[in-house]
Amino acid sequence: MPESKRPSLPFLVLTGTLLLAGFAVRPAFAQAGFPSAVPEVPNQQSVSSDQAQAPAPPLQPSKQLLGPSDLVEVNVYNVPELSTKGRVSNSGDIYLPLIDYVHVDGLTPEEAQATIEKKLSDGGFVKSPHVVVLITDSSSSNVSLLGEVARPGSYSVLGERRLLDLISAAGGFTERAGGTITITHRSNPSHVVSVKLPSDSSPANPGNIVVQPGDTVMVQRGPVFYVVGDVLRPSGFVSDTDYFSVLKAIALAGGPAKTASLNGSTILRKSAHGTEQIKIPLKQILRAKADDVRMQSGDILFVPSSASKAALEHSVAAITQLASGAALLAIRP
Repeated sequence: MPESKRPSLPFLVLTGTLLLAGFAVRPAFAQAGFPSAVPEVPNQQSVSSDQAQAPAPPLQPSKQLLGPSDLVEVNVYNVPELSTKGRVSNSGDIYLPLIDYVHVDGLTPEEAQATIEKKLSDGGFVKSPHVVVLITDSSSSNVSLLGEVARPGSYSVLGERRLLDLISAAGGFTERAGGTITITHRSNPSHVVSVKLPSDSSPANPGNIVVQPGDTVMVQRGPVFYVVGDVLRPSGFVSDTDYFSVLKAIALAGGPAKTASLNGSTILRKSAHGTEQIKIPLKQILRAKADDVRMQSGDILFVPSSASKAALEHSVAAITQLASGAALLAIRP
């Protein structure tokens, strides 16, 4: 049998050179967009044993709280006779077999489970009981949203929900919404919280507060001012602040018409003694020869024309009727 020939030294040198050239050329081919002839080896990162065996983060408990009128289902494992379903009473209690009434108002389902388990165990009814509490119909987790929103009503609040999130779910504000929102907590109905309309939805905005289950949120209607008579755009205007002046009212109404009798302008204001008529030197105000006059919510600024001045000068009813028509067109500037 012939003896196998060993490769010659030049052959080994040539083979090694070709292999080294292949490894050196592969990155260049890859950068140029050509596929590599040699399969890529995945870049494996070493994982420590601590990382490989790191436990999963614990589940966060539910933030939903039990409250009056909630429909609750209580199940006791392996003891179906003690399982029941009922509503939380107005006093915050629920009736359970053997252990009578249990106060659950303000508790999370997890806390209610622990309370019921303790009562079953301490009373000697069940050894090492396991209880599951489910809220099948929650009335106490709702927030009543009223006032100047597109869709006022009752909205569910689970977890953390901020004021503007709630208003967004209701379709946003109406044109008559003012700059003030009042919030009444169910736990303290005598204390009403008043916040200014938030300018943005950032959680850092102090006005974009967290609403709580059971809250009543009222979006207040803004102050309404009316400009009627011989102006270009007679209408009602809603302000997001309490400050509204004659100059601002005239500007929003497009200014007086050419036939307007400026010195006959009047503000009609309701008071405890009836309707007051306040003469306004509009001509001097527009020429900066008199101070601007502050208006109050519900005021009617009437600018007569030269022809109607005599007829309407003392007709409060006629001016009020004009304002009633403008009220249907009240807009926010």
